[in-house]
Amino acid sequence: MYNNSRGRPGVVLAAVAVAQFAVALDLSVVNVALPAMREALGFAPLDLSWVVHVYALTLGGFLLLGGRACDLFGRRRLFMLGLMVFGLCSLAGGLAQAPWHLIAARAGQGVGAAAATPATLALLTTTFAEGPQRVRALGVWSGVNAAGGALGVLAGGLLTEYAGWRWVMLINLPIVAAALTLTLAGVPADARSARREKLDVLGAVLATGGVGLLVFGVVRSDTYGWGWTTWAMLVVAGMLLTGFVLVESKTSVPLLRLGLLRSRWVAGANVLVFFSTAGQFAAFYFVSLYMQQVLGMGAAATGAAFLPFSASLVLGTLVATRVTSARTPRTALVPGALLAAAGLVWFSFISSDGGFVTDVLGPCLVTGIGVGLVIAPIVAAATTGVALHEAGMASGLVNSSRQLGGCIGLAALATVAAHHAGRTTNPAELNGGYAMGLAIAAALFVIAAVVAVVVLPRRRAEAAAPQSAAPAESRLEGTPS
Repeated sequence: MYNNSRGRPGVVLAAVAVAQFAVALDLSVVNVALPAMREALGFAPLDLSWVVHVYALTLGGFLLLGGRACDLFGRRRLFMLGLMVFGLCSLAGGLAQAPWHLIAARAGQGVGAAAATPATLALLTTTFAEGPQRVRALGVWSGVNAAGGALGVLAGGLLTEYAGWRWVMLINLPIVAAALTLTLAGVPADARSARREKLDVLGAVLATGGVGLLVFGVVRSDTYGWGWTTWAMLVVAGMLLTGFVLVESKTSVPLLRLGLLRSRWVAGANVLVFFSTAGQFAAFYFVSLYMQQVLGMGAAATGAAFLPFSASLVLGTLVATRVTSARTPRTALVPGALLAAAGLVWFSFISSDGGFVTDVLGPCLVTGIGVGLVIAPIVAAATTGVALHEAGMASGLVNSSRQLGGCIGLAALATVAAHHAGRTTNPAELNGGYAMGLAIAAALFVIAAVVAVVVLPRRRAEAAAPQSAAPAESRLEGTPS
């Protein structure tokens, strides 16, 4: 069943999937193009990494704000606004003539993505009723999200090698145009609210500042290390986030209603997505470096080598969607996390004199299926029992957990691997560092499995989230604006 007042469900799903593919693609598509960008624009060595980091910084920092804003001001409106900002900044990045032009464009892309991403999940949640239809829709969203990130490396390599680095930015323009066209064709206008609630400005400042500073402190550690400056940033971030929790506990219109976290589905899914994404991002990073710096594979070949992972991930997503439709997200999450952990343990036996077929292909297939079994049900779990008027809030929360898990996990495990390998370019020593990082990534998936067993309910009947006093449909019915 779906909500007939929400437009054409198939078109809504297509628009959301296309948009989320672009957002996920940009998390990895520029990585392979970094050397070409440095040569063309004259980046200083320490500045080049900010082409990647500033996107993660603005995306992570503004997700909670974007999620709540789409509840207050309209999901379709925020979705289209985010896409337009994302597209215009992609164009600006493709036309960049100086380092700061490209960094500013990437920051703008992150802001646009932070508006569009929570709106994608909120649109699905309010279009498809809770149950099998919503599970299938969220499975498509999760599969596209993962495939976009995985295919970004391949697309970045091919575009950089055969079309030029600017096309890793310009490729977003036709994707955004397609998403906007689908939105105009099938996503209904936002309902006019009977009363306008004010945005929690203080909460927004504290949340954006706290999460942004947390991401900034973590991602800069790969260049500047874990000295006192980095730790000072993390302490200040903790203080800001503590202040955010205090403000949210007292305000009548919170950016994040803390009562939402009393739901075992919502709380458990957010903890689970943090650990699983930390393991996933780190594994993706180490395997990519292993193929390039140990096996000596080129950028395009490395990107192509991720195709089996993408295919197995899609297979895992399809299986998880079918299982979750019939039962509960927990049913797929536990075996999926354990299977991903097993694949990463297998990965940790990589050798410096190995090869793609002997050291990468097998564990890649196992890990991909496991990750697919995990990522599809997580979003369904994180939105189970959530009132429709808080769909954006829940969406912003789970996406923030995903982004924080990826940033913190990658930075922490990259530091451990680098410390183990030392300052060297010797393939054997690099191999040891990557193997340790992959083993720790496996442990993170085991923790995710434990969270799923201990925290998530066994039955959907236990999923009802505590509701706020505001009427659930107060923002969903009325005359379209």
